Amino acid sequence: MGKPVRLALLGCGTVGSEVVRLLHEQAADLAARVGAPIEIAGVAVRRPNRARGDLPVDPALFTTDALGLVKRDDVDVVVEVVGGIEPARTWLVEALRSGKSAVTANKALLAEDGGTLHDAAAEGGADLFYEASVAGAIPLLRPLRDSLHGDSITRVTGIVNGTTNFILSAMDATGAGLTEALEEATALGYAEADPTADVEGFDAAAKAAILASLAFHTRVGADDVHREGITEVSAADMASAKAMGCTIKLLCIAERGPGADGAESVSVRVHPAMIPRSHPLASVGDAFNAVFVEAVAAGQLMFYGRGAGGAPTASAVLGDIVAVARNRLAGVHTASESAYADLPIRPMGEAVTRYHISLDVADRAGVLAAVAGVFARHDVSIATVRQSGRDADASLVIVTHRAPDAALAATVEELRGLDVVRSIASVLRVEGGQ
Repeated sequence: MGKPVRLALLGCGTVGSEVVRLLHEQAADLAARVGAPIEIAGVAVRRPNRARGDLPVDPALFTTDALGLVKRDDVDVVVEVVGGIEPARTWLVEALRSGKSAVTANKALLAEDGGTLHDAAAEGGADLFYEASVAGAIPLLRPLRDSLHGDSITRVTGIVNGTTNFILSAMDATGAGLTEALEEATALGYAEADPTADVEGFDAAAKAAILASLAFHTRVGADDVHREGITEVSAADMASAKAMGCTIKLLCIAERGPGADGAESVSVRVHPAMIPRSHPLASVGDAFNAVFVEAVAAGQLMFYGRGAGGAPTASAVLGDIVAVARNRLAGVHTASESAYADLPIRPMGEAVTRYHISLDVADRAGVLAAVAGVFARHDVSIATVRQSGRDADASLVIVTHRAPDAALAATVEELRGLDVVRSIASVLRVEGGQ
């Protein structure tokens, strides 16, 4: 056994507490895997005197001085599970620049300013690992970074937010509206008291940025991700999806390919979409996550599992701790970033997709021709039309072929101005089919 590897743990909430428990319960196995014991040098918290039950950690190790703990000479690895941008960024930059390895689950910081962390890691010759930042316990980021490093990834499609997946799965199974499904998710502990980050897509967008950065060797930030949440998805939308043999999921989609000018570029988006029930992601229910990766040589790969929760996230954190501890004992570090491609980000208007558009229209002759004319003017081809009448009005459901998102958006905007269109009931993208 080598000299103990000493950790500074920043945060001891749901995830941090599980990290402490696992370090204690698996101490012997972890030491055998690393080649040295792993010890906690200190735990930074806001309230050191707070009761923490039977948490197996010496109360004397708690401190409110996180930066002081990070700077201590006897600390080898800094583990950050606090979240947020500041002061987490300051702590991690200090650790990395001083040559201390860092493990973080902080998706918001990585998406907002991951470049600063990577630069600090390169400057200090330290490891920066963050498997727990996306999809909880699912081993996803390291395969993208290492296992597929010799391949060319073309597309990543995923369900990376468990809260919204639970809500949409409940709506699909029971016919409930979004409000009722959200109330159930909150009661079961899947949704926060303020669910904005989940239902408005902020959480998924941060994860999409991290996935795209790794997959396409390009720095992608949260601001580069087109984001739409699920708040406009209705029970009627879900019923319409069922009628088409589809379901609705909040998807993160990252693609690499030629843009409008023919040059290689990257497109990253998060939005609800209809997908065929035959698609592998359609059967992902409850609060589970799944990511579908398409690569030139490897073909299609799918990663599936629990994407959130204290224990699953702590499992990913411990995996990173073992990796950086081994590197530290060996006197090496792993390059945490490959951004050599530096591809431009393609605007959402150039993303090629399909639309499902539900219209309430006047039930009279010539309506379909007028509506079809709008699609033709914007060079958007119609795949299917479904019409049903009721008194003086009718419902018209149109599914398009693939077209640039800008053309589809312009089509919808012109439809709003047609006198035969009473209202546009819903607009959803359709993915995963031809």
